[in-house]
Amino acid sequence: MNDTLKKTPLYDVHLGLGAKMVPFAEYEMPVQYPTGITEEHRAVRRAAGLFDVSHMGEFVISGPQALDLVQFVSVNDAAGLAVGQCQYSVMCAEDGGVRDDVIVYHMDDHYMLVVNASRRAQDWAWLVERAGGFEVTLEDPSDGIGLLALQGPRAQEILDPVTDLILDDVAYYNFAEGTVAGCPATISRTGYTGEDGFELYVTEEDTVAVWDAVVEQGEGSGLLPCGLGSRDSLRLEMGFALYGNDLDEEHTPLASRLGWVVKLDKGDFSGRDALIRQREEGSHHKLVGIQLTERGFPRPGYPIVHDGNVAGSVTSGTVSPSLGYGIVLGYLPPELVGPDTEVGVRIRDKVVPGVVVRLPFYAQGSARR
Repeated sequence: MNDTLKKTPLYDVHLGLGAKMVPFAEYEMPVQYPTGITEEHRAVRRAAGLFDVSHMGEFVISGPQALDLVQFVSVNDAAGLAVGQCQYSVMCAEDGGVRDDVIVYHMDDHYMLVVNASRRAQDWAWLVERAGGFEVTLEDPSDGIGLLALQGPRAQEILDPVTDLILDDVAYYNFAEGTVAGCPATISRTGYTGEDGFELYVTEEDTVAVWDAVVEQGEGSGLLPCGLGSRDSLRLEMGFALYGNDLDEEHTPLASRLGWVVKLDKGDFSGRDALIRQREEGSHHKLVGIQLTERGFPRPGYPIVHDGNVAGSVTSGTVSPSLGYGIVLGYLPPELVGPDTEVGVRIRDKVVPGVVVRLPFYAQGSARR
């Protein structure tokens, strides 16, 4: 593996577990463990899985105009976030294109933006540039933070004995400060799988101890360590978009099924004028879900066809471990986005038939909304 790649605090743990390591967003990350992606995926749906997501970026915004800057760089409205609440949002370029999707946390005396690892450098430079004129202080403590995602219907019963928090009091998209295995932690009821679960922010030094404590507590409960492969298939079953595949600067949040986070009436923010125009004029393409009705393994880049003509391309695709058939995200023109529209995906030399469906593909997740 390339020596220039970064390593999370759990790198040696992954090697000890026999993980297959791959380069991802400048990090060396586990894509799967010897159990395999399918078993890891099923563990999260049935019991619980533990993910190392320490490669994600965390930016801290403090100062008297911290909220003002958050409001300008984020399309959602953070003004109503109480301390201990967080929200999903998007940061847009001036032309409305998606720069990144983020989670905004309202901490005691500051805000924290959690950004995608692949966009950390670009997001930081953009944020610093946008902060000019605001009375704020910016910090990037990402390298000193470990982040674990404990996901699945048994996540709470596994975490409960090793934390001092009353987890029933931590609602969906809320967080609290406490300890895990005696280590200080920010415990957030969030995730990227559609299942109930928690994301644990700890110090770099405590990451291994917290991982070990959760794994030990999960013995006998079906908990498995999980890699990027199952994280991807789990989020795809839910129709959750991935930056770099389904989200990019070529598409706005309105085109990407994220219009629900765009709050045009909150005041000015980056990309607002462009999004107002698009809401009035409509989008040229929209992100949709497609279910294959015959066997085939769809992959990103494969053409989506309609009446023999290429109408779009697959942005994310797999065979769903939970459902047993091919599932796809991709952009199609407005006339083809309605449910039950018949389309196909060209896989090698064959067009595999499919149909546009409502998302999520998998609707039995345990996440408490």
